[in-house]
Amino acid sequence: MVTVTFIRHGQSEDNVHDIWAGWKDAPLSALGRKQAQALGRSFASTTITRIYTSDLLRAHATAKAVHDHHAEPKPPFTASKLLREQHFGVAEGKEWAISIPEGTTREELQKKGIYPVYWGRDEAFDGGESLDDLFRRSEEALKRFVFPYLDTDEHIAIASHGLCISELMSVLVKLDPKADQSVSYRGLLNTAWTRVQLKRRDGGDSNNGTQPSLEISVTHVNHAKHLANLDGFTKDEDESKIRAFFGGAGEAGSITNADTEASPVCDK
Repeated sequence: MVTVTFIRHGQSEDNVHDIWAGWKDAPLSALGRKQAQALGRSFASTTITRIYTSDLLRAHATAKAVHDHHAEPKPPFTASKLLREQHFGVAEGKEWAISIPEGTTREELQKKGIYPVYWGRDEAFDGGESLDDLFRRSEEALKRFVFPYLDTDEHIAIASHGLCISELMSVLVKLDPKADQSVSYRGLLNTAWTRVQLKRRDGGDSNNGTQPSLEISVTHVNHAKHLANLDGFTKDEDESKIRAFFGGAGEAGSITNADTEASPVCDK
């Protein structure tokens, strides 16, 4: 049974602004660096056999903090574009809005440099990705970085982004025919981690012959106890609408599933 720990990056310099920042490559903020170091220290006694990360600065630096605190021999460290956040095309770096105010239109707002959220899974800004596109990219990432190790006892850490991690989890849940599809794995805090254990489902058919049928157990969701005593961090800072959205929240509102342990989502 392979264990996979998904880690959201620390706070970036763009996270504190109301702008679209998918592939916009901002580094960690001062607080983000503290968060990453706290995360790394918390993983110092955890054996991780492989680390994969988005190549964007905020995720890469977060993963590097985990790698630096790991005892020798350190695990292989691989960066990949497949683990990047959703790409927002023409909206990258532009002002963000949760909704379109009554009496105006999306087109009128965009002329002013304001780009409201698209909620449809098949919708995307010009030149960007939809959530469906991100789901397909997440499938490819799991095929490369996780599925080859299903028959091992490896512990794989994957440092990525809120929306991408929610899609990675969605892919895994859909591959378990007995999983509870109603459980949400969204609304991740900066440097919070979610852990799953995966194995092939006995007697399960593959998904169109290309992906395995899985049995998954989710042991932790949005785990962030390493932030409890961190100077400068309050949950209120990560519960704003934009930070909830980029943490993977599906609608306007506060963080969900914060700092919880989870029961398995498969019916064994």
